[in-house]
Amino acid sequence: MVVNLLDNAIKYTAEGGAISLTVSAQNGKALLEVADNGIGILSDALPYVFDRFFRVDKARSRDLGGAGLGLSIVKSICAAHGGRVEVQSTEGRGSRFKVELPLATTNGDKRRGINEHAD
Repeated sequence: MVVNLLDNAIKYTAEGGAISLTVSAQNGKALLEVADNGIGILSDALPYVFDRFFRVDKARSRDLGGAGLGLSIVKSICAAHGGRVEVQSTEGRGSRFKVELPLATTNGDKRRGINEHAD
């Protein structure tokens, strides 16, 4: 999931552009955000970016090696773990993908960190 989001950010951000990756925990959820100041996504295409085999610009995606599966895989992974993913984008200004996943809990309601292991 993270690799797909970062790969897209790198592919669609010009050399010298900015990409950020933010990870945090809030209200029992893990939050991951990948943002860039790349080419952005056409507003007409936003409702379809998580559909399998959808490519905004088929010629450009083919040149960069995309098959239109990366974002559908991201959505499937999120759904399989009880989470969700959303996108905000402006053509010519960049995109921001936000992933929200429930944090694992053990020992009743005790919250555990992402890198901690159960006793």
